[in-house]
Amino acid sequence: GLPLLILAAVLAIYIVLGVLYESLIHPLTIISTLPTAGIGALLALLATGLSFTLIALIGVILLMGIVKKNAIMMVDFALEHEREGGQGGMAAILEACRERFRPILMTTLAALFGAVPLAFATGAGAELRTPLGITIIGGMIVSQVMTLYTTPVVYLALERLATARRRPLRRFSGAAEGA
Repeated sequence: GLPLLILAAVLAIYIVLGVLYESLIHPLTIISTLPTAGIGALLALLATGLSFTLIALIGVILLMGIVKKNAIMMVDFALEHEREGGQGGMAAILEACRERFRPILMTTLAALFGAVPLAFATGAGAELRTPLGITIIGGMIVSQVMTLYTTPVVYLALERLATARRRPLRRFSGAAEGA
């Protein structure tokens, strides 16, 4: 049921990002940010004593889109700097963090403040909208704090893994050409 729906959404995101970046590794960097949104949303629901409803699931799906977009901004900027400037991965991702911090913060705050009326509303139908607001607020806070730290780490770790896997192939193909 529900876990399969979330898994299908993550798989669809991975496929689209894989086609976009023509890579199997960079989509993993972006997808690595998604669990923090879900964890933050669930922690916020637990802290407020609300249950995980269909409306809260809609909030988690919305969070997945926003958090994914923020990670895409960082990874895309880093890849562009690596290609154009000849910078290494470390310099490129650190520059991406510095340059993209303000747009990421603005997106996060807009979503967070937009959810405040949902979370604290009273009146008819408020019990339906409250889990959505709480989910968005909790997910945005946790995911943004964690994403700014984890995305560079995952980016560099996967880049090193890809580089380590390419080296033996280069040596093997170079030996075949020299023979």
